[in-house]
Amino acid sequence: MAAAIPRAIGVDFGTTNTVVAIADADGNVRPVRFSHAEVAHEIFRSALCYEDIPANGSSGPRRIETSAGPFAIEQFLATPHEHRFIQSFKSFAASPLFTSTQIFGKRFSYEDILSGFLTLLRRHAGEALSGLENLPVIAGRPVQFVGAAPDPALAITRMDASYARAGFPMMRYAYEPVGAAFFFARRLTADATILVADFGGGTSDFSLMRFRKTRSGVTAEPLGHSGVGVAGDAFDFRIIDNVVAPRLGKGGSYRAGDKLLPMPGQQYGQFAQWHQLAMLKSPRVLAELRKLAKDAEQPDAIEDFITVIEMDLGFGLYRAVSEAKTALSLSEHTELVFDMEGVKIREPVTRRDFERWIAPELAQIDAALDQVFAVSGLKPAEVDQVFMTGGSSFVPALRALFDSRFGADRLATGDQLQSIASGLALIGLERDPAQWLA
Repeated sequence: MAAAIPRAIGVDFGTTNTVVAIADADGNVRPVRFSHAEVAHEIFRSALCYEDIPANGSSGPRRIETSAGPFAIEQFLATPHEHRFIQSFKSFAASPLFTSTQIFGKRFSYEDILSGFLTLLRRHAGEALSGLENLPVIAGRPVQFVGAAPDPALAITRMDASYARAGFPMMRYAYEPVGAAFFFARRLTADATILVADFGGGTSDFSLMRFRKTRSGVTAEPLGHSGVGVAGDAFDFRIIDNVVAPRLGKGGSYRAGDKLLPMPGQQYGQFAQWHQLAMLKSPRVLAELRKLAKDAEQPDAIEDFITVIEMDLGFGLYRAVSEAKTALSLSEHTELVFDMEGVKIREPVTRRDFERWIAPELAQIDAALDQVFAVSGLKPAEVDQVFMTGGSSFVPALRALFDSRFGADRLATGDQLQSIASGLALIGLERDPAQWLA
């Protein structure tokens, strides 16, 4: 008889948050905890802060120090040094257009960024993630990566290299909603057809699966998968584009000779996307904006835009937008409030407007949902239960879409942030996990 697998690791590297779980031989699963400021966190923020620090006084050689997760946020808020804060970098994984970025004169590839993040995550996990060499590690991946023309093979190549650099063994991957499905399947008392809908920061993914309970455990037959590269970050984009960007000069005008021209929109398009925001902090972009500010009809708005970029206020802005979005899940109206480094924004936002703004994304999600049924040949009425996971599953308009298709009695939710990592770890315990892998 083969020896039982002592433990297995599940890694849910997400656009917004990363969660790691450990399953033991008895099927018990627990999240890895990261100690920060004397508090144990089960969620590690998918963020990096790079600091440009003089090694020996202001005139000595310089070094780049990197922090990740809650430590990156702490450093971003406290450091007196020049810094770059990067979040939502998972969104670049499948983009062939992103080859590298320059940070304080040093060029960083995607593998440099992700492996640096994973290395620091392991360091902060301590003993929990030591001795991985002989353990199964299952990582999540979206069904559909973010981007207009994503290259999933490129994304996996980059992820493989990054995990290897960070000291993980050869990786195996499962679709993120499949991880959630496996976790959810432990609740089942009978055979069932389950749709798992996973709404993350970057992608909305669907897996339709047939589970059968047997004496030896649960078997699964995948019936169909689909996904689309829009989710929580795309909803944030609409709030920034409609509420914040106009306050920072979008839609304004500038003078070119005797002509009054509309403000160029390229920088505002990048500004409204978290994964591109840090890339705006370049001498070329800032020089272009300063030139526009001189000729703008509302120069103060452009100066505020420059301040947001130059002072790296992206995380503070993210918090303001996220708080407004969360408030709209509970109330019909709220205020978006942002006040940092002299940039003050206080604007009303209604749920009705928000739902109108995100209507294109909801339509894309609805089409991806149609696709999973087209692939499987099933009808929504044949689904026994729908398991919704991920932070964006709380958005009322999104829940209403599912309620109208399946009815509230078939909708179930669980641990929105930990179900994927837990399910991935449990898959790693399987003697033959191939049926679950992507």
